[in-house]
Amino acid sequence: MQILKFIKNFSEEKVKPAFGALEILKYIGPGLLVTVGFIDPGNWASNIAAGSEYGYRLLWMVTLSTIMLIILQHNVAHLGISTGLCLSEAASKYFRPWISRTVLFSAVLAAVSTALAEILGAAIALNMLFKIPLKIGALFTMLFVAVMLFTNSYCKLEKIIIGFVSIIGLSFLYELSLIDISWSEAVHGWLVPTFPPNSMPIIMSVLGAVVMPHNIFLHSEVIQSRQWNLENEEMIEKQLNYELFDTLFSMIIGWAINSAMILVAAATFFQAKIPVSDLAQAESMLRPLLGGAASFAFAVALLFSGLASSVTAAMAGGTIFAGIFNEPYDINDKHTRTGVAITLLFSTLIIFFISDPFYGLIVSQMILSIQLPWTIFTQIALTSSEKVMGRHVNTRSENAMLYIIGLIVTVLNVMLLISYLK
Repeated sequence: MQILKFIKNFSEEKVKPAFGALEILKYIGPGLLVTVGFIDPGNWASNIAAGSEYGYRLLWMVTLSTIMLIILQHNVAHLGISTGLCLSEAASKYFRPWISRTVLFSAVLAAVSTALAEILGAAIALNMLFKIPLKIGALFTMLFVAVMLFTNSYCKLEKIIIGFVSIIGLSFLYELSLIDISWSEAVHGWLVPTFPPNSMPIIMSVLGAVVMPHNIFLHSEVIQSRQWNLENEEMIEKQLNYELFDTLFSMIIGWAINSAMILVAAATFFQAKIPVSDLAQAESMLRPLLGGAASFAFAVALLFSGLASSVTAAMAGGTIFAGIFNEPYDINDKHTRTGVAITLLFSTLIIFFISDPFYGLIVSQMILSIQLPWTIFTQIALTSSEKVMGRHVNTRSENAMLYIIGLIVTVLNVMLLISYLK
């Protein structure tokens, strides 16, 4: 219904001379910051494993997870636009202190865990490209991200992230141009769910890793960069409609890049019967299969993915920590700075004590699995409350969809956690 309403309103707005294609571009950006978390190094590992072991058959995971992500991210952006509060601020304002602080401090821990995986991914890419040791690469990444966040405004960061996403997308377009894709098999894989033998761990890891706690908090904050007048109901409605356009546009880009990862792995490693479970192994194996340029493009894309997702993970940490004190994200405010610093310093420090990078990624995903249900059901509790949302409260059908998604994601993440503990 919301999508149909968006299309109707969009067609009505187009006849007004003040609202055209150029104005639509003003709303593009917040969704792309969320997309960065959707194409982070953790997703790379899962997608490459899926394509190398099962070919095109698990592409449907990307389709299903993207649909769930669109619904959740649109709903939490709805909260930010309608109330002027991010998820963290809203939880602090409307929940009892012991509940909000329990949820939010666990979310800070999830942001640290996420940043650990993102920084580690960038460090792996630096090792591929320049043979820099992982721990030194992690330190370089942390310093780069810190400089980016503490010296740039949100608007500048948004443009930089869009540039990074473009580089990642172009890298995979180049990879796809080098290989022969069976598009009939790919289309079947996107649309028809299949469960090959022993594929459940990979299915759960891809679906569970797509919806990440820090992205939910971050989207409700950054969407407010487009707010001008909360008292103007017409403006709120316009923002709600065009936020959906931004979310759909951005998530489709994420869907395309994640799909490209599986397509590349399916057409190279699966065809050559080479199972891949490590990013460094994937890069080294691409060289004899597709040549040095393809291997270089893979490493460059991974580097920009790690850098971009490290920036957004640290932003999310700052957003969550500031929200504990009922404050929005503001890099010039001490609480935001403290949250960013905690996220970067602790995640990098942990990397220095990890002897096995792969095990470090597993532990980080376990922490996300534990925290994710708290974030999703916090979001649902707030957006389904008329006291919080007013006339923009969720409808019954929207609540039904959100609860179904929340239960699916929770069950998958619990199963994933159990599989890691066995």
